[in-house]
Amino acid sequence: MARSSTRSNDWGFPRWRSYGAAREAKPVRICDRHGCDQPGNCPAPKSPNSPDRWYFCEAHAAEYNRGWDYFQGLSAEEAAAREASERRTSAGYAQSKHQAWAGPGDGTRSRDEMRALDALGLEPDAEFDLIRATWRGLAKANHPDIRPNDPEAATKFQQVQAAYEVLRAAEERRSWKPE
Repeated sequence: MARSSTRSNDWGFPRWRSYGAAREAKPVRICDRHGCDQPGNCPAPKSPNSPDRWYFCEAHAAEYNRGWDYFQGLSAEEAAAREASERRTSAGYAQSKHQAWAGPGDGTRSRDEMRALDALGLEPDAEFDLIRATWRGLAKANHPDIRPNDPEAATKFQQVQAAYEVLRAAEERRSWKPE
């Protein structure tokens, strides 16, 4: 007579199931919308500044959010005052302070490239064609052959040349494609 297996998969080492995996069913929260039997995994606020939440399915959460007014029950003046006070207190989150060292730009240019653009007097999002045209104009205006005995022009010419080299090398790195 064959004996049926009564052993668990959890004996010994290594465990045969992942940690946290249990045999019993996990509780599922049902959508708070009357008559809906879908899982309610999308929280939605019941009222402003209240920790209470509704839990809807995705479809009902979208419907609820379309019709929900944060300032419901307030007069226009009260709503404007509340909006102004909340904007005032959240202004510190507009730009993270740990990102402020990088200065302007969208993060696609290095610090050296940003300095080179400053030397050319260009915006952080300048295209390479504009960079080349600006470099040519500044190089012609400050070239030692045009302004022979001007040490300030010579220094500016060297700055412009170095800035262009940094930006040209960066553009080549961005546009390089293997063959």
